[in-house]
Amino acid sequence: MSIFKKHIALGFFLLMALNNACAQPEENMASNYLDSLKQELKVKWPKNRTINLVFHGHSVPTGYTTGGVLDRLNSYPYKTLKKVNDFYPYSVVNTITTSIGGEQAEQGAKRFKEEVLTYKPDVLFIDYGLNDRSIGLERAKVAWEEMVVEALKYGAKVILLTPTPDLREDITSDEAPLAKHSEMIRDLAKKHKVGLVDSYALFKKLAETEPLIGYMAQNNHINQKGHQFVADAIFEYFITSNCHNN
Repeated sequence: MSIFKKHIALGFFLLMALNNACAQPEENMASNYLDSLKQELKVKWPKNRTINLVFHGHSVPTGYTTGGVLDRLNSYPYKTLKKVNDFYPYSVVNTITTSIGGEQAEQGAKRFKEEVLTYKPDVLFIDYGLNDRSIGLERAKVAWEEMVVEALKYGAKVILLTPTPDLREDITSDEAPLAKHSEMIRDLAKKHKVGLVDSYALFKKLAETEPLIGYMAQNNHINQKGHQFVADAIFEYFITSNCHNN
C-alpha cells in the first residue's frame, strides 16, 4: 500500500472513531447534554436572555462550612456561575439556590413546585444524598424521582449529584451508606437519561492519592477547595463539545 493510501485509510479510521465517540450520548453525557443551552449562552445582547441555574438540596450547596458559618460565594453553585460567566462572557446567568441546611429529599420534594420550579430553571441540580441517609434508600428514591419527573415535565435540564464525602464513613467501602445512595442516584440518572455529576466517585478516586481532610470544612461539609472540585466537575457540562462546534 502506498504512503498516500495509508494516510487516507488512517484518516478514515480516525473519522469513524470520532463519529462513534460522538454517537454515544450515554457515555458522553457531559459533552452534549446541554448543547442547546450552550448555544444560547453564546448569544450576544440584545438577542440573549437570562438563563437560570437552580441548585436544590441541603447544606452543602447552601454553602455551610462549620459551626453554622456560611461561605456562599465560595460554594459550588457560585463557583459554577463564575466559571460559566468566564467561559461565556456574553451570557446572562443566574445562580439560584433553593437548598436548605438539614433538609432531606422528601422535604425538598414537598416544596418543589412552589419554591423551585417557580424560578423557571433552565438547568436544575439536585444534591440531597448526604442527608437522605436519615430516611433510607427507598424513601429517598421516591422523592428524587418525583422531583426529576416534575422538572423534566416542566422542561428543565436536570443534573443529579451524588453526595460529597462524610469523613465518618469509609469512602472506599461499597457497603457504606453514601456508596449505596450514590448508586441509587446513578441509576435514576440513567433511567431518566439526565445528567450526573458523580461527586462521590470523584472524591473516592481522589482519596487514593491524598487525604480528603484537605477538602473538608468539617466531617460532612466540604471547604472552598472541595467546592471548587465539585464546580469543576459541573463545568464539564458547559464546555463546548468537539462533536458540536459552531
